[in-house]
This record gives sequence, structure tokens and C-alpha cells, in this order.
Amino acid sequence: MDRSSSRKTEILRRAAELVPVLKQRAALTDRLRQVPPETVRDLLASGLIGIGAPDRFGGAGLDLDTAFAVAGELGRGCGSTAWCYAVWTAHNWWLGQFPEQCQEEYFATGADTVCASALNAAGGTAERTGGGFLVSGRWTFSSGCDAASWAVVACAAGPGAGGKLWLLLPRADWEIVDTWFAAGLRGSGSKDLVVRDVFVPAHRTLNPNDAGDGDRTGWDLHKRASYGVPLKVFIEWALAAPVIGMAQGVVDEFEALARVRRGSSAPARLRLAEASAEVDAARTLMREGVRDILDRADRGGSFTPLERARIPRDAAFAVSLCVQAVNRLHAAAGARALMDSEPIQRLHRDVHAASHHASLGWDAAAEQFGGLVLGDDEQER
Repeated sequence: MDRSSSRKTEILRRAAELVPVLKQRAALTDRLRQVPPETVRDLLASGLIGIGAPDRFGGAGLDLDTAFAVAGELGRGCGSTAWCYAVWTAHNWWLGQFPEQCQEEYFATGADTVCASALNAAGGTAERTGGGFLVSGRWTFSSGCDAASWAVVACAAGPGAGGKLWLLLPRADWEIVDTWFAAGLRGSGSKDLVVRDVFVPAHRTLNPNDAGDGDRTGWDLHKRASYGVPLKVFIEWALAAPVIGMAQGVVDEFEALARVRRGSSAPARLRLAEASAEVDAARTLMREGVRDILDRADRGGSFTPLERARIPRDAAFAVSLCVQAVNRLHAAAGARALMDSEPIQRLHRDVHAASHHASLGWDAAAEQFGGLVLGDDEQER
């Protein structure tokens, strides 16, 4: 086993050890409507959040495929915690794409710095001023913001910035408005962020449409495979990874429930077999899709429009498989599975909540892919 494989094995072992702890705290996480401070401390102490950070700032020397595997493992214990973990880790990877001065400021506190985000550009404005931008606005759905010391917000930008600009702000520059009263992923704490006339220097901004493509800052500084491809090709898989873990958690719980009952009906056995196959298929789609993206770094990191469209198609399809799996098992789990204390109902709600994320919707991803396949313009292929 090479050194990288050994590190990955150790990281996944730490994640697996946290699963029973997260499961025990899952009901509390729901009630608090945010990841409990003790869970945040456990994630930091385990070194799991630092996987996304570049090596020069204390990263683990691993890439995003490991972070996605960890998110899937944590999802078996608590969907909300896994979701926030996936978001926080992806953000630390994003920061490796920002200008070097920004990275130095952000990672001054270490590889396990926690960052939230709110990326609906319609929520805010960024007016260019001397040396940067004056930012104001209110953004929704900022998962994990309670634990964050930084946040990335999106604003509309001029044509030269591809229509969108990401801006990084320290905790003192934004406030949280508690709006998160949701049916699922209750513990993700996906609340609103408010910014009022805050100056953001230009070095703390990023054009996400250009990062990893025309803008090669991440690759030039870090030479990590994930920085050799466009930033946006990882967004859907970063969000799908914890959902696959949540669905696996339902499979695990259903199997344990059947064993406690000391026997199961033929329909229950069939449901378990089909649901577990769906989750396995979703996981395989993710592993192969992420590996293909990383391998492309060696070939210049370019994607045709159709290849780009295949990524959200596959991620959305993987999540659809997870929705089908948890629906099938929840329907057969009996009346007890309706109780708040039961993990199956909570994970069932969490999978459904995650599937509503705009980046994971099947209809939009399928329409885009199908349109490119059947389009008349051969240049789009």
C-alpha cells in the first residue's frame, strides 16, 4: 500500500468511527437546527475537514474523491452533519482557486477553517469601487453558517466576469437570520445571510465560471489533480455524495430492523435487495464520474458541452436512485418508522430535502443533456 492509499484508509477509518457518534446525536442535531458544537469539534479534531485544503496550508495530501467518500460515510450517521461536512470541505477546496493573497488570509488559522456560502446571485449587489467591491444583500440557504468563520456570497457581475462573482467575507462582515424551519436536513442550519455595505477587496473575489479553466491559479499554486479541471464540474458530486450516504443509512437501518424482528417477509427481502442495488449503483456512478474528472487533469482538463452536461445528469440520476431506494424501504418499515426517534424517517426526510437542491434536480439536468444529444448544432457536441 502506497503512502497516499494508507492516508486515505486512515481518513476513512476516522470517518467510520464517527458514524455511531453522529447517529446518537442526530435527533439533537435536528432539534438544534444546526450541527452541534461538539460535532463540529469532533470533525475538526479528526482532520476530516482539512481534506479539501491545499497541501501547502496543511491539507491531508488527498483529493476530493476522498472527501466525497468521507461525506458518504458520515451520511450513514447523520444526514445534516454529512451535508455540512461536504459543503465545508468543498469550500476549502474552492479557496485554493482564489488569488494567493486571499488563500494566505483564509488559511492563516489552519487547514480546517470553516466556510459557509450563499450562491444565489440575485440576492446581492457588488458595486465596483477603488480596489474592490461594495457588497450588500440577503442570501438564502447558507448551510452550516453557524459554525463558519468565513462565507462566500455570489453577486451578479459584468460580462467580463461571466455574469457571476464570488466574494469571500470574514464572519464580522455578515449576520445570520434564523429562517431555517424545514422538513428535512433540519440540522444543516441553512439560514439567511445579510451583508450591509461591506467593502470586499478584489483579491478576495473569484469568477467561478473561469476558475480551473481560463484562470489556472489553483493548478499553478498546488498542482493537485482537482485544480486541473474547471471548478464547477465538482459542484453536483459534492452535494450528491452525502445523499448517497444517507440512503445507505436507510438500507443499514432497514436491515437491522429486519434482524431484530427475527424474520422478514419475501416482499421485504425483495425491497431490501432492490434498494441496496440502487444505492450501490449511485455510489458507483459517483466514483467513476469523479475518477474520470480527476483523470482529465492529465489530458488538459477540457470538456465538451456534452461531457459537461453528463456530470449533472449522472449526479442527479444518482440522487434519484437514492430517493427511490429510501421511499421503497420507508414504505415497508412499519408504523414504528414514523417515530421521531427512528433514524429511517429522519434519513428519509433528509434525502428528500437534499434532492430539492437546484444542483441535484433531475428534470433540468436531463433536459440539458437530452437537448445537447438531440440538438441540430453539431458544434455543441
